Amino acid sequence: MRASSTSCLSRASLRHRIAAWVLIPTLASAFAPACGSAPPSSGVPEVAGNDTTLGAGDVFDVRVFGEEELTGSYRVAQDGSIDFPLIGRIAVQALEPTAIADLITARLHDGGILVNPHISVLVREYNSKRVSVLGSVARPGTFAMSAGLTLVQAISLAGGFTSLASRNDIVVTRRVNGELRRYRVRADDVTEGRSDDFALGAGDTIYVPERVF
Repeated sequence: MRASSTSCLSRASLRHRIAAWVLIPTLASAFAPACGSAPPSSGVPEVAGNDTTLGAGDVFDVRVFGEEELTGSYRVAQDGSIDFPLIGRIAVQALEPTAIADLITARLHDGGILVNPHISVLVREYNSKRVSVLGSVARPGTFAMSAGLTLVQAISLAGGFTSLASRNDIVVTRRVNGELRRYRVRADDVTEGRSDDFALGAGDTIYVPERVF
């Protein structure tokens, strides 16, 4: 009986050793990508080459000084154009706000409508450019850019943090010069004035992880 018992224990021990031998490489390969990836940088994300051109769905204000009837708000149509008074359809797709102001100025002047028009263009909504807020927020999703949209404002658009949010481990992912970079941000430092809030760029992704208990 003792010999039989010893034999059973040996077989069980052998099975455990074989299982461990198979499992260890599997776990190592599973964790290898995570361990090998670069950790997020600390500090305010850098902005490089932020795209401020207009696209379909974007909303902007045109102000013609001294001409209230020509001053108004415009939404870029799906074909990339707007319908401007006295000028008609003009294409604004992929143009910077200053280029749109120059275009309208030229059309008003060359058409004999105004002798010396002074025009400014201010973008209100970048609906063609969006940011994503994911993780432990009330309403995760993708949101349209607005002029000067900041990290704190974007989290507010997503309904704020949940009770499980790890507020000081936020990761902002941004493409800089064609390269994806990640930055770790402490929300409490921003909200309590220890560091500045910062403007987001089109395509930024904000991830709020859950706290580890």
